[in-house]
Amino acid sequence: MRLSNRNKAPFYNFVLTLLNVIFILGVFAYILEKTRLAMFGNEELLFIVIPILLLFLFFIRGRQIFEYDSDGEAVNFKNRHILPFIGKEARDEFPKYKIISFEIVNALIFRKLYVKIKSKKDHSAIILKYDISYLSGREIKDLKMSLKKIVKANIEAKIEGKTQEQ
Repeated sequence: MRLSNRNKAPFYNFVLTLLNVIFILGVFAYILEKTRLAMFGNEELLFIVIPILLLFLFFIRGRQIFEYDSDGEAVNFKNRHILPFIGKEARDEFPKYKIISFEIVNALIFRKLYVKIKSKKDHSAIILKYDISYLSGREIKDLKMSLKKIVKANIEAKIEGKTQEQ
């Protein structure tokens, strides 16, 4: 199954541009209020605080673009920002049989996907983290269904392997 919200990147760019324009206008209004108008009193700080809060919320939600591909024998995850110079891209590819479990954490502001995979080097588990805050409810439902199917197949293969050993 393939899942991607890459087609929403222009919308996220528009929102980010709009937030930056609101911030610049807020700074301009703050300076104008401080020097010329003096109409709002102590509330002039809101011209800067509210746009900064909005920008902070936009970035705290995590990476905007999420791509998932489970076609074939491998699973591919890509998670990146719309701006290439902000943060690093999470890009992982590994065989399906390595997936042990997954968990979706749904916090108030953001959603994260934690995928637990087997490591051959030190025989332990590695937890990979991805930001899925910008996925729609339907996309998250499809992602859960696909990952549940992979985990179920891995559990069945493990049980089947144990019974064949005995």
